[in-house]
Amino acid sequence: MPSLEDELFPSTPGKFKIDRGHNINRQFHRCFASTSTMFIWALFLIALTASYLSFQSFVDSGNRYFTASWGGIQWEKQIRNSAKTNRPGGMSVLVTGATGFIGSHVSLALKKRGDGVVGLDNFNNYYDPSLKKARQSLLHSQAILVVEGDLNDVKLMAKLFDLVAFTHVMHLAAQAGVRYAMENPSSYVHSNIAGLVTLLETCKSANPQPAIVWASSSSVYGLNDKVPFSELDRTDQPASLYAATKKAGEEITHTYNHIYGLAITGLRFFTVYGPWGRPDMAYFSFTRNILQGKTITIYRGKNKADLARDFTYIDDIVKGCLGSLDTSGRSTGSGGKKRGPAPYRNFNLGNTTPVKVPTLVNILEKHLRVKAKRKIVEMPGNGDVPYTHANISLARREFGYKPTTDLQTGLKNFVRWYLSYYGYNRKDVW
Repeated sequence: MPSLEDELFPSTPGKFKIDRGHNINRQFHRCFASTSTMFIWALFLIALTASYLSFQSFVDSGNRYFTASWGGIQWEKQIRNSAKTNRPGGMSVLVTGATGFIGSHVSLALKKRGDGVVGLDNFNNYYDPSLKKARQSLLHSQAILVVEGDLNDVKLMAKLFDLVAFTHVMHLAAQAGVRYAMENPSSYVHSNIAGLVTLLETCKSANPQPAIVWASSSSVYGLNDKVPFSELDRTDQPASLYAATKKAGEEITHTYNHIYGLAITGLRFFTVYGPWGRPDMAYFSFTRNILQGKTITIYRGKNKADLARDFTYIDDIVKGCLGSLDTSGRSTGSGGKKRGPAPYRNFNLGNTTPVKVPTLVNILEKHLRVKAKRKIVEMPGNGDVPYTHANISLARREFGYKPTTDLQTGLKNFVRWYLSYYGYNRKDVW
């Protein structure tokens, strides 16, 4: 016997029937009345929910407006003042990653010689943001404004270029680190690829177009066996996701140079170290652990070969960055349209004297006057390479790049800064 539901809502469309007798008719009207009431209540709840969401959206929008880290007349004035040059023929430079290790040093050097500098940084927590805030305070003391924002914020990027006709961009913002890519690969794509494209899109549409110098990496040489690494060597064998994103960046920048006439210089940094450095770097973590009496892990390559790095002091890197900016040439496009060929270059910036990691530890022990507790283990398959060595002849020829700081001197300067920054009394150490 068919159910009431079968009678009222038959499976065959177009055969809706209600003439099955008074009983069914009464049940139908009762059901219809109940359904109508529920329908009205449903409409009321939907309207109430929509009103709440609309109001919440309004509140959220208002909160975003009032708590925004950029915008407003005063903010615009600060941007323009920070970008002003104080020397004839000076540059107006947007420095991305300005509160990073290299970015803060480059920003200070530019300002010191009379260039205008506006910084941009998202203050992510890859390492302790308090160190970035401390660097920001250092920049602020020299009248350098750092805007807190993300490279992928298209509106922010457009606003910055609306306010200032930047002559140059020093693009140092990136997700750094080889090993962290195994934990958070998407952060590398977000920063090193998507962020780079957003910046290039902004620059290509700017009028005038700025010249761009950006941080590639020595990691692009990947699994190459030939040393020292030359800019003419192959770079199609990345050993890590970080390296792969930097290689992708070189291909992307070449495309924008070719299509839009952007003058672009890529800098392949070799293991930069020094005061205000990155806590995730080996020399930094070694120093921390040695002082705390903790065991440090030293990796070895195949056949128990010691790893070696072309450690390059921060001041030498800064000289290379400024030399690249000074010789970058001009972009040739206007409003996104190319009017002629523009320079495209890649340079190694290294020290040319690789040092084995155990030797670095020996030097730290000497300056800290503390013996390290060492644990020697085989290098895991995490993307690290066993050896780096820079051929810098091209940079020397193009803008006179010449590193002058040896590892002994550089680590001595770093240790002095470290002890002061983290509040160590030398008597506590010695």
